[in-house]
Formats: sequence, C-alpha cells, structure tokens
Amino acid sequence: MSTHTSTPIKAGIVGGTGYTGVELLRLLSQHPDVRLHAITSRKESGMPVADMFPNLRGHVDLRFQTPEEAALDQCDVVFFATPHGVAMEQARGLLDHGVRVIDLAADFRLQDVDTFQQWYKMPHSSPDVLKQAVYGLPELDRDRIRQARVVGNPGCYPTTVLLGLAPVLQAGRPLIDTAHVIADSKSGVSGAGRKTQVGSLFSEAADNFAAYGVAGHRHHPEISECLARIAGAPVGLTFVPHLVPMIRGMFSTLYLRILPDALDTDFQALYERRYADEPFVDVMPAGSLPQTRSVRASNMLRIAVHRPAGGDTLVVLVVQDNLVKGAAGQAVQNMNLMFGLPETTGLRHVAVLP
Repeated sequence: MSTHTSTPIKAGIVGGTGYTGVELLRLLSQHPDVRLHAITSRKESGMPVADMFPNLRGHVDLRFQTPEEAALDQCDVVFFATPHGVAMEQARGLLDHGVRVIDLAADFRLQDVDTFQQWYKMPHSSPDVLKQAVYGLPELDRDRIRQARVVGNPGCYPTTVLLGLAPVLQAGRPLIDTAHVIADSKSGVSGAGRKTQVGSLFSEAADNFAAYGVAGHRHHPEISECLARIAGAPVGLTFVPHLVPMIRGMFSTLYLRILPDALDTDFQALYERRYADEPFVDVMPAGSLPQTRSVRASNMLRIAVHRPAGGDTLVVLVVQDNLVKGAAGQAVQNMNLMFGLPETTGLRHVAVLP
C-alpha cells in the first residue's frame, strides 16, 4: 500500500557531519519529494551546513542544531548517520510520534542481540524495536521494507557480498559448496569515517595496501546471518577486508567452488535473470572486468561473473561506491520504498568519470 501523498517528505538527519551524512544531504537535497527539515550535531550547533560542506552551498541552507532544537519528532523520516549505539537510544521516542527510522549504523542490522553485544561491545537498549526492524537490502526484501517502520541499513561490505552471492543461493538447487565461500574485499579510506585516526592519514593510507580484521570483522556476523537466511542453512564464509589508497569505492571478489552436479550451469544467464528487473544492479557482459570508478558517486552496483579456464571455481566481481549504494544511496532507496515512491526517485545519478 502506498503511503505517499503530494506533500513533501520531511526528513531529518542525526549526526550529519560525517561522510555518510554529507552524502545523505547531497542526495536528499536533490530529491523531488523530500524537504530537509533538520540536521543535528551537538559540536557544530549553529554552524551553516554549507560552511562545513561547501559542495552544498546553494543547495542546503540549514544550520546544524542540537537534537533538542531540531524537533525531530515532527519529521516523517529520520536518518541516523551516527556511531553505533545512538539510534537504538532515540528510535522508540520517534516511533511513538509516527516517525520512521532508517539507521545507517549497526543498531538494527543484527537480529541476534548476543551477537550484536559480542561484536559492538555494548548492550542493546531496544530489543523490542530491533524485533520489528527490517534489514534494508531492497533486492532481497523489498516487500518487507515497504511496510517497515524501522530499517537497519546494511553495511557496505555486506551489500557487495550478499548481492554477489544471492543468485547462486536462490537458484532452487545446490550450485556451490556453501561450506567454503571466500570474500576478498577492498574499500576506500572513506569507509573508515570522517574522524582523526592514524590509519586514515594521507601519509599512512596513500601508496599502501593493507588487510585488516582478518581474525574477525564486525561485518562478518552480519553477512553470515543474512546468508543463512537466504540459503536456509549456515554458510561457511571467509571474509578478508582490505584498505586501498582511494577515497571512495569498494571491490569484492568472491571465490566459489561449483558442485560437480552443477558444472553445466550457465552462471552468466543465472545472474542476468536474477537481476534483470533491478534498477541498481548491473550484471555486465561475460568477460567484463568492472572498475570502482564506473560506480563512483552513483547508486549502481556492478557485477561480473567469471569461470577461469572453464573449471570448477566461480569468481564473482562486485563493485559499488561504499558511500552511496554502500550507505546513503541505499538509505534513500529504502526511504522511497517505505513512502510508496518509485524506487529510483532521486537516485539516477550517473557515475563520475574520470
């Protein structure tokens, strides 16, 4: 059921001084059905948003406000572009006022509270809200997102891995060895957030390439929980993230072992069929080699499927912009669904080259 009327959607953003915050502002300021109502920052309260983000000059005339000043309960939707733990403290109060919540952090991604507490080192203060939250990956759960009052926006790495694996896990018959799946993933430095830390300094990240989180990464349980839901059984995943010296962009290479009974499968056709009607997933022609710059500043995710030497290994290449389809763009895509708008509204930006 569509809930959209001709009245603009009043949108608020909590924590608008980070990279996902400015991406949300960029996208929402150009969205034909949205009116930006408020953006909060305790530290920068009173500062014009365009003073911090000069790219928004002439597009966003708001000033940062404290959460108390912002009257977020008057919004139709509030986006949380905040550290983990903030949204779960404020969500219930907003829901009581009929406000829908989209959290770009991890508060409403993991349905298992114990797993959340293990990986994020904090108790979950709103398990009742978590129970009604929907994981916001439209290509997998569009109908539930349409009815949702709370959406946990997926992590950036999980978006690439889940969309890269969904076609083989949803094929209706076993195609790959689900006990041994490898995701070799790389992200630009903006994925670490807009904060001062040594690893993100130019002299540290430039001209360098490094793995991290090999012993365990917070996105691993998120990916595993969703894969089990898709596959109907646990999936054995080895996930290794890397930091590459670029500002934005994400590249996941997935290595899958094809089962003997599935060696005759046309995987290119399988992926093309699965995503034929998806506006933001592009299955590229056979033999393609996608590049991160082909999706920069766009909400498009591109996939290429390879089978080296025609053997029993399937290699799936997935690229996206970690700040758009990996964060803010996906959040806007979810908002469109929640308010009965065409899913592509305000998201048809062409990628930026060079």
